[in-house]
Amino acid sequence: MAHLVIDIGNSRTKFAVFDKRKLTESGNTGKIDTIQLKALLGTHQITHSIISSVNDDIIILEDLLKEKTKYIRFSASVNAGVINKYKSPETLGLDRLAGVIGAKSLFPDTNCLVIDAGTCITYDAVDTAGVYEGGSISPGLNMRLQAMHTFTGRLPEVELTNYTDWQGYDTPTAMLSGVLNGCTEEVRGMIEIYRSRYPGLLVILCGGDAIFFDTRLKNSIFAHTLKTEPDLVLIGLNEVINNND
Repeated sequence: MAHLVIDIGNSRTKFAVFDKRKLTESGNTGKIDTIQLKALLGTHQITHSIISSVNDDIIILEDLLKEKTKYIRFSASVNAGVINKYKSPETLGLDRLAGVIGAKSLFPDTNCLVIDAGTCITYDAVDTAGVYEGGSISPGLNMRLQAMHTFTGRLPEVELTNYTDWQGYDTPTAMLSGVLNGCTEEVRGMIEIYRSRYPGLLVILCGGDAIFFDTRLKNSIFAHTLKTEPDLVLIGLNEVINNND
């Protein structure tokens, strides 16, 4: 059985094909359309599908998937293999929930902290019993750079690069140093907080900006309890299919 998983974000769409729990293909695009979708369905003989979307403008895609596959629209109310105790589940970001589900499916007997570094940096833990209570949301790297440019009179617009020095030597590198080193220390501090509450904690990095933290954290005391899984959200969505088949 082939599963098609689609995660539609604000600017990019990620997709993956699974053979039950084995990832066989993944990719991303600006916006997926019916031509691309029909190609995926035909090439892989998809039997099951799921969409997670930040908007509701997916009716045409859903109609096609309903016609060709056993389809699920992902939401906080779908059986997901975790116990969701978030007090306002209708406002919970679906990528956050999918990441937690993915962590639980990969490491079922481990306390896990998912750090998703994207537009925002999110921190979400799931315990060995599969209980998810909540987490934290912080501005992402680009958001911090853009905020300094937007809310000051003279700070320039700076492109995010992997600046590694401990300080800057002009205004752009000073901004990069502040954002990258500051965020890294934030992440370290958040990991320590969660480690004090969850014994044997495993930290899983995902998201488009995870690369900026991977090396910095793996060269630290967290190296043996840190994994990077770029497809974690897609893995979580596929697990929803497995739980509802």
